[in-house]
Amino acid sequence: MAVKNIMIVGVGGQGSLLASKLLGHLLLSKGYDVKVSEVHGMSQRGGSVVTYVRFGNKVYSPIIDQGEADLIVSFELLEAARWLPYLRPDGRIVTNTQQMDPMPVITGAAVYPEHLVEKLQGMASVDAIDCLSLATQAGSARAVNIVLMGRLSRYFDFSVEDWMRSLEACVPPKFLALNQRAFALGRGND
Repeated sequence: MAVKNIMIVGVGGQGSLLASKLLGHLLLSKGYDVKVSEVHGMSQRGGSVVTYVRFGNKVYSPIIDQGEADLIVSFELLEAARWLPYLRPDGRIVTNTQQMDPMPVITGAAVYPEHLVEKLQGMASVDAIDCLSLATQAGSARAVNIVLMGRLSRYFDFSVEDWMRSLEACVPPKFLALNQRAFALGRGND
């Protein structure tokens, strides 16, 4: 199998590291060689966070270059736009529609771009979903990451049971039921 490249992008504190851990666990359990590389930047200050997940028969490097990502999974709309140059021409963006103002917007030095979903759809295949509302419906706004993983699961041939086993391995038992609900809401009806 050719190496597949997934970028998980967001803002610090959104749970992208748990999402990459879940995805990495699943891929390893299915027998793939997996490389995960996390770039934190100013993540603890609300800055951009990116995780590279590469998998296949044999993966030699954890880094994804521009134009190589098969999937960009974005926790925040502006982050999807920021990392768009890394998407392959036939790639897909799976994104939360949530908007979090970066520092230039907070200070008034810039304005958050309008109609980002529509603009992204004009440049790529985009699956945009309101993960925050679904996470709240599941029981916690903090479950945005698992809602997004549920949505991502639609683009893999793995069973829901495979995803649930990895969720059980990566999430503490006291939060498992909530995260299972969040995953199911994100996945939606097939």
